[in-house]
Amino acid sequence: MKAIVITSFGAADVLKVEEREKPVINENEVLIRVKAAGVNRPDVFQRKGSYPAPPDVPQDIPGLEVAGLIEELGANVKQWKMNDKVCALVAGAGYATYVKVNAGHCLPVPEGLSFVEAAGLPETVFTVWSNVFQRGRLQPGERFLIHGGSSGIGTTAIQLAKYVGAEVIVTVGSDEKGQYCLDLGADHFINYKREDFEHELKDQPVDVVLDMIGGSYFQKNIEVLRPDGRLVYINAMEGNTVSLNIMQMMRKRLHITGSTLRNREPEFKTALAQDILENVWPMFAKGQYKSTVFKVFPMEEANKAHELMESSQHLGKIILEMP
Repeated sequence: MKAIVITSFGAADVLKVEEREKPVINENEVLIRVKAAGVNRPDVFQRKGSYPAPPDVPQDIPGLEVAGLIEELGANVKQWKMNDKVCALVAGAGYATYVKVNAGHCLPVPEGLSFVEAAGLPETVFTVWSNVFQRGRLQPGERFLIHGGSSGIGTTAIQLAKYVGAEVIVTVGSDEKGQYCLDLGADHFINYKREDFEHELKDQPVDVVLDMIGGSYFQKNIEVLRPDGRLVYINAMEGNTVSLNIMQMMRKRLHITGSTLRNREPEFKTALAQDILENVWPMFAKGQYKSTVFKVFPMEEANKAHELMESSQHLGKIILEMP
């Protein structure tokens, strides 16, 4: 098979197409003929050497989400059949023409969606549902602040939050990105290059914050949360180490949490996939999800896809299409 390989840690041009052996599945896995793969910021971190794959996954092939056709079934797999159209969350090695995955981590490609559109769903939907709705317990009518609203995670969080009836505020780096978020359903945007979100929200606090920035945003998030608010972290691009006023947390009865999915146990991911199938997938049948694919690159231009990701000039998802 063909795979995009990290030939050494470094800039985007270290990504090269190489021939690799097709994966061999176990009794609980399926082999997917990959039609498209989503590009995510953790892929960039892996390319630079700061986000290694789990021990049982190829270390030099990035890719956390795919869509394609099931080509082989493990002996214990009963819920899928040959040639089923699926999208799947994988722990790595998604930038390839074939990938193996636990059968429980697959979801059917929603009716009416292409493989390209479906490939941009698993990593973001799994992350948002797990963190915002399971850990952050976002409820209808609550106010929800999303940092990085025009990112793949942000655009997914906007749509899922609106689907359940929350009010959505996003921070973005330009008015163009803000308008894009409004078009997806966000209620308000704050251009962080022009406005301080702490100042803008001081009289209109929020119930839940989804943050991928960390660093200086931490205390600002604490300030804009209502009593009993929830602060949820999925990354900390500006810095992992912050100072917490424990008494302020106690007075406001705040919940501070966060998680990563890549190293979670298979049983957790299987249960999460089932929860998503029951609670999120119906929105596709109702036509309540807009595709957020920004640009599609052929497999051999994975380096260009990574450069676009690092530029932060995209609105939504970046996808690799396989031959």
